[in-house]
Amino acid sequence: MNDRHNSPKHGESDNQDALVRRIRFSIIWVIPIISVLIAGFLVWRSFMDNGPEISVIFDTADGLTSGQTQVKNKSVVLGTVQNISLTPDLRHVRVLIRMNKGTNDMLTDKARFWVVRPRINGASITGLETLMSGAYIAFDPGLDESGHNSGQHMDQFEGLEAPPGMRSDQPGQTYTLVANNIGSIGQGAPVFFRDVDVGEVLGYTMPPGGRGPVLIQIFVKEPYDHYLNGSTRFWNVSGVKVGFGAGGLKVQLQSLQALFSGGVAFGLPPLEEGKLQRDLPMAEANTVFKLYESEEDAQNAGYHERVPVATYLTSSVKGLAPGAVVSMFGIQVGNVTSVKLDMTSTPGHPRVRIGMEIQPERVMTSKELSHEEVTAMLRTLVANGLRASTDSASLLTGEGLISLNFVKNAGKGTTSMEGATLVIPGQPGGMSGIMESLSTVTDRLAAMPFEQIGTNANNLLAHADETLTSPDVKQSLASLRVSMQHFQALTQDLQKGLAPLSQRLPAMAEQLDQMLHNANRLLASYGGNSDFKRSLQAMVIQLGQTARSLRFLSDFLTNHPSALISGR
Repeated sequence: MNDRHNSPKHGESDNQDALVRRIRFSIIWVIPIISVLIAGFLVWRSFMDNGPEISVIFDTADGLTSGQTQVKNKSVVLGTVQNISLTPDLRHVRVLIRMNKGTNDMLTDKARFWVVRPRINGASITGLETLMSGAYIAFDPGLDESGHNSGQHMDQFEGLEAPPGMRSDQPGQTYTLVANNIGSIGQGAPVFFRDVDVGEVLGYTMPPGGRGPVLIQIFVKEPYDHYLNGSTRFWNVSGVKVGFGAGGLKVQLQSLQALFSGGVAFGLPPLEEGKLQRDLPMAEANTVFKLYESEEDAQNAGYHERVPVATYLTSSVKGLAPGAVVSMFGIQVGNVTSVKLDMTSTPGHPRVRIGMEIQPERVMTSKELSHEEVTAMLRTLVANGLRASTDSASLLTGEGLISLNFVKNAGKGTTSMEGATLVIPGQPGGMSGIMESLSTVTDRLAAMPFEQIGTNANNLLAHADETLTSPDVKQSLASLRVSMQHFQALTQDLQKGLAPLSQRLPAMAEQLDQMLHNANRLLASYGGNSDFKRSLQAMVIQLGQTARSLRFLSDFLTNHPSALISGR
């Protein structure tokens, strides 16, 4: 009975076996379950790590690949290209990009995208690292000065076809240059300060309708932007400048990059007495400056005191043009402003009007002379012989200049006023002045009676020949020869002693008288040769004086013979 109670029932045993069979499962099901869990985790992780999806429009998809091309900022991956397709108008490319988590706040209207690939811009080569790694899309969030992005959120952007000139996180300032033409200046051209690359050209804007100045946007890096103030001047340094000056051939090249892509430069203006560079206020961002064509033009713009002067010339002014140098004693004191042909002021006598600007600050400080004092000084200089004339600055190029020189025996010079312009007298200069002087000499030579002079010369020579060959001249010359022999003997006697001299003095006086008589006969026999006659007259006078001296000496020694021993 107990066995009956303790033994399990047949129905219960079947139920337990069925339950065991239902709970038992194969271990192979563990692997797919784990795989599903891992896949779910990865999907969840991918969903959590992914950022927003954006689209960027480019002109071309060169170098971009779906699923591979990355979006980077400072070499940090911020997204991946998911899809590339054409826009409905087939003119552009739409690139679908999945950004990473945490980039949602960066996607504002100030953000910029561009494709980094190898580029050659003048002498600058960028993007060489993409030759091995492939092109990528660079991203600039466009942060403000405080490091925040305060723009409006966007998910569609217009991509840049070229890298921007400056990044939002690069310290510095942007400025605008105004120029009549840009020459070879292009985007990315360098900005130089004392031959140091301190910035670059961001781009330029053409005026509406194509008329008016061109606006050039530049960026100057910190701390060089602190050097700019309201008096700073910019000039163009594009290409190579070749010129001939007083020192010969001059070749100016800023850099190889400026040679190919152009460039601009700026310098510090001269400081006034008592001021320091740090005392000048720094130029604010977006300040507008004028771009000059050359450094010389930029320096000339710093001279504020300008005295308008003009002159009129009736000679050739070939090679003279606006901008030419006005010099005094070889030192530049101004520039030519205009060269015009004047046909109406003096009918029938055309002339050239040359306008100039005298810049006294080149040679003196602005405090030394005012505008009125410079005008008064020029009037005084003109009264002392100052004249304006053309001259050659270079024989090789034919370039001319105006030279202010002092002319000897210039005569009375007058000045006049044409409004506020002082008119000073001018005279031909350079080759024109030389040719005019030669013309004057030629005219004077042509006016001389060379034919009459030749006839008179022939008559004079014929008369002189007859006079010299006449018997009287021959006899006079013979007598003079005998007199000179006696005079030589007298000199020898003087050397032997004074005693014989006193005895022969009367004879010497008679001989000198005879010599004087012969010379007078010779003088009387000579006719028209005036030079020869004057020489004979001088000789006769000297012989007469000698004879008188000897006569006086003879009389004195006759009356006072002791004077030879005791003296007079």
